[in-house]
Amino acid sequence: MTTTLGPQTATSATPTVRTTPLPTRRGASPTRQPVPLAYGSRSLERQRLADTRRREQAQRPRPTQRPRAAKGDAGVHVATPHLELSTKPAALVLRAARLSGPLFRDDAAERTGLSISTVNRQVGALLRAGLIRERADLAPAGAIGRPRLPFEINVTDFLTVGIHIGYKVTSITTHDLLHRVVGAIQIPTPVAESPEATLAAIGASARRFSARWTGRRVLWAGVAIGGRVGTGGVVDHPRLGWQAAPVGRVIAESLGLPVSVASHVEAMAAAELVVNPDDAKSAEEKSSFLYFYAREMVGVAFSVGGTVHTPTAGPPVIGHFPTGTTEHLDPARTGELEATVSDTGIVEAARAAGLPVTEIEDVHVLARDGDVIAREILEERARVLGRTIGLVADIFNPDHIILGGQAFTDYPATLPVVAKAVRETSVSPRRDVRVSHSGATVQQQAAGAVSLDAIYNDPLEAVNLTA
Repeated sequence: MTTTLGPQTATSATPTVRTTPLPTRRGASPTRQPVPLAYGSRSLERQRLADTRRREQAQRPRPTQRPRAAKGDAGVHVATPHLELSTKPAALVLRAARLSGPLFRDDAAERTGLSISTVNRQVGALLRAGLIRERADLAPAGAIGRPRLPFEINVTDFLTVGIHIGYKVTSITTHDLLHRVVGAIQIPTPVAESPEATLAAIGASARRFSARWTGRRVLWAGVAIGGRVGTGGVVDHPRLGWQAAPVGRVIAESLGLPVSVASHVEAMAAAELVVNPDDAKSAEEKSSFLYFYAREMVGVAFSVGGTVHTPTAGPPVIGHFPTGTTEHLDPARTGELEATVSDTGIVEAARAAGLPVTEIEDVHVLARDGDVIAREILEERARVLGRTIGLVADIFNPDHIILGGQAFTDYPATLPVVAKAVRETSVSPRRDVRVSHSGATVQQQAAGAVSLDAIYNDPLEAVNLTA
């Protein structure tokens, strides 16, 4: 019952009271009454209409959550990776946990340069997302009041899938949020009638492999591949004969996951940022390095201030660089770098010299066993690579040069030859030349860096996208 006041008369000392029943709202508290309204006014009619609309809306079915994009779904998400050390607050806190965890919140504030209130907000959000976890077992003993709990990366609940598509071999890996390889397989890169068929076969292998980790949530997939990567993960790969191949879309449809696609040499440079962020960013944020890769293909990438430079026209192409006169290498006399120093080129040179080899490891074995011709072929390869590195370094003038790929790591006896050729060619006699920490797993680390890029760049947004 609702009480309303009627009009007063000049002769009445007490107002006339009239009671009018009003409709009761569904779910309204019995102790809370509507605000009194004037009887017979338009406000009462509006109240009745509003109550009617609320009842109708309550009876309408609520929309269900949109399911994850599946094969053929227009909602498939293909991302362009950032390949940088993100400065977003959540990313800074997550990186601090990854590199220094378990750590306390005040330590995280000191490492990231964020205020303690900002760190508290980001830690709370990352805990709710499940990306980090608190360590109650490490709480300081004897503390008074609310315990201070350190936090660390959650390495048990989440995975990403990395795919490196090579000219001959494709590697498929799973990674935890520390960028560690949890599992890995290699398959021959499928040969099919179309790029779509090849990619579908790779996607099927990746789906079966990632399904082994039951009970873990796979957040993202990353593809590292040679050639030029365009918007939407579309790839031109001359060595594979691909033009406008829909790499991102096919892998996303196969796995039912968001996918990032990057040029493989740029991805390898990004892996160096992930593994050694302090080396990549000086106090002045100007430290730079040139990443030089050689195996079946050769390529370079440049990073400055914690960001891998990704030209819109595609990565720099150096496979056509002239090599000059060679003694054992390049028996077909192409004069081009990639044909001369690639694994296939080395095998061809060894065969032309009469060595009984079928693959690059056969050449390595002969050289280790003392075969003079095999050793000379590998040393000539090192000199050609060193001269090219010195010339490219003079163009970029980086603080560091990082060498990656099996051309450097599978037969390390030639590394002094590479370093000497760099010194003799470059105008700077003191180039800082290093070998990648990834070693023989460089392709796996590159694919992992791409698969984790969205999470490391904006962790909360990435998790929301996969929810």
